[in-house]
Amino acid sequence: MPIVSSDNLPASGAPIAQFFVPATASLHERQPLTLKHGDTFAVFDRNGEILSGPDSPEGIFHRDTRYLSHLHMTINGQKPMLLSSTLRDDNATLTCDLTNPDLFDRTGKLILGHDHIHLRRTRFLWNGRFHERLTVRNFDEGPQHVRIEIAFAADFADLFEVRGTVRAKRGRHLAPVVSDDGILLAYQGLDDRGRSTRLSFDPLPDECGNEHVFYDLQLAPHETRSLFVEIACDPAEAERSSYWSFFFALRDARRALRALSSRAVSIVTSNEIFNEAARRCTSDLNMLITEKPEGPYPYAGIPWFSTVFGRDALITALQILWLDPEVARGVLGYLAANQATEMDPASDAEPGKILHEVRCGEMAELGEVPFRRYYGSIDSTPLFVMLAGDYLKRTGDLAVIERILPHIEAALSWIDDYGDRDGDGFVEYGRLTKEGLINQAWKDSHDSVFHADGTLAKGPIAIAEVQAYVYGAWQAAAEIFQRLGQTERAANLVGRADGLRRAFDESFFDEELGTYALALDGDKRPCRVRSSNAGHALFTGLAYPERAEQVARTLMTASSFCGWGIRTIASTEARYNPMSYHNGSIWPHDNSLIARGLAAYGYRAAAARIFDGLFAASTYIDLRRLPELFCGLPRQRAQGPTFYPVACSPQAWAAAAPLFLLQSCLGLSFNPNKLQISFHEPQLPAFLDEVILRRLQIGSGSADVALRRSGRHVVVDVIDRKGDIRILTTA
Repeated sequence: MPIVSSDNLPASGAPIAQFFVPATASLHERQPLTLKHGDTFAVFDRNGEILSGPDSPEGIFHRDTRYLSHLHMTINGQKPMLLSSTLRDDNATLTCDLTNPDLFDRTGKLILGHDHIHLRRTRFLWNGRFHERLTVRNFDEGPQHVRIEIAFAADFADLFEVRGTVRAKRGRHLAPVVSDDGILLAYQGLDDRGRSTRLSFDPLPDECGNEHVFYDLQLAPHETRSLFVEIACDPAEAERSSYWSFFFALRDARRALRALSSRAVSIVTSNEIFNEAARRCTSDLNMLITEKPEGPYPYAGIPWFSTVFGRDALITALQILWLDPEVARGVLGYLAANQATEMDPASDAEPGKILHEVRCGEMAELGEVPFRRYYGSIDSTPLFVMLAGDYLKRTGDLAVIERILPHIEAALSWIDDYGDRDGDGFVEYGRLTKEGLINQAWKDSHDSVFHADGTLAKGPIAIAEVQAYVYGAWQAAAEIFQRLGQTERAANLVGRADGLRRAFDESFFDEELGTYALALDGDKRPCRVRSSNAGHALFTGLAYPERAEQVARTLMTASSFCGWGIRTIASTEARYNPMSYHNGSIWPHDNSLIARGLAAYGYRAAAARIFDGLFAASTYIDLRRLPELFCGLPRQRAQGPTFYPVACSPQAWAAAAPLFLLQSCLGLSFNPNKLQISFHEPQLPAFLDEVILRRLQIGSGSADVALRRSGRHVVVDVIDRKGDIRILTTA
């Protein structure tokens, strides 16, 4: 989510980047391994190391600050050799297996050949603490003396510093404190807040210093020793690591993940590779979910966006609503509680507006970046209303809707009072502060909105998909008010939605392009660019049926659909660059929303083709994990996709994309009032012959359903049913 300011242009006209993610080093090249729990996440290299240095994204991070910037282990002064790194299927633990290299004495004599000492690092995060068990086993025929060094450091860098922002001044590091309870590293920030990291060990090291500890182990043949390390972020009290604290925390972490998994629908198919991908999707979503007082809330992604984002969470909750409605409830509750109530230009806040981003680091607290509580997204507010309506349709839970009804009302008022800046019937964006985001839709790069000749559009900008979301919000609100008995209010909203549909068709549709324009600029000139944004008009039903065929055809041409998915910008357009962030790349979440729209208009084969492309891409990716985005280069036979250098992985709405694609292809919907689960014209993608869905819940009942390919059709079979539930198949 890069940001550049048009208010600070050099003479050459090239924009100066402010808070962007610099691509000086590729995350994919580093192949980082990640863990997360709550407000804490960690990034390691393949050996399980955290190596400090320029461009290093590695570390243990807590609430947007890096609490540990260096963690390096040696055996007899040498770096161990990697055997393998394994992340558990449920993301509970990371295990790195290592062994010794050839070890020599000071005269150059070989004293121990390689592969005789096995080291296993098992680690996880729980409640703001990093836990590690290091087991050391001697496989040599004779006894061995092994000297283990663990070096460490904490730079307490703000996440935006790690991303590349240079600060003129920082706080001060306090002198390390070494005691029997461990080593305390501390920092006093310019925000007058102290931050500290405590490292503790069990058993106690043989030597202990400010920057490293040493263990001297005498190992008999085949003897194993275990060392325990605990790293606590802002510990409330001194507490040494121990054998018991490791295993108690591991038990609790696994129980929490099992509880999350048991709540959602289980997916098993005829394709074992897709089963692996689906398990990874659900595991990544479970890891990214953070429990808030209002309920579960999915953080956007690791490493750069492991925090609250409004748009990302709303879309993620929409994508997995069929699997786990509890996430939608949590997202709605949290965003309602943090809805803007007054004007604040410094944070782009207006009454009724829904959050864009929350940051807790030193730079945000000091206002060095504007994201402490930032409201600069144009689409979060209508998406909030859309999610509320879809949650009601999925669950029938009117109590939750009544509880957040004042916030839904405030969001609708924001659309009228602030969203439509010039009264033309469209919602436009324009930042209130020069430090804020220039582009405030999901494509928020500085160059993502432009005209056919490549000239950047000037605001206020009415972008295509936001009009689609407003249409969806009014339709959703109409259903809510209809349920509440406010029929006149509901009818008014339906009428307004119909009016927006007519106006959008007149102003945005371009016969020559064969699709909708990307946006209208501040002079109401259409940005005549073929983009994926147009597909979102299908997602919410804004497009007239007679336009849908042209839009679908344009989206699925070779200039837009590269074989892996639909590009953000077609290859025919002036600013097309398949390696850019938003001008030609492939975003899984974007494709899943478009596929949902295609399926709704009857183009299930096209939706299945998108599903096939993204699944094929995942088979070339480590852990079958779809990243935030990848490059939009054409798909080549027997070759995988081209990776984007600084894409987040895992990313919540990318993890949810295959699950949403499956729902779209199956035509799956719910009617809680009639206790009815429907499959409308189900179609399976080419790589699946059977899908079994277990624990499909509606009301107090549930069903297990199998869908199997039979010739050109898909047959629905009810395996098990609990409660008075009806399963319907419609053509």
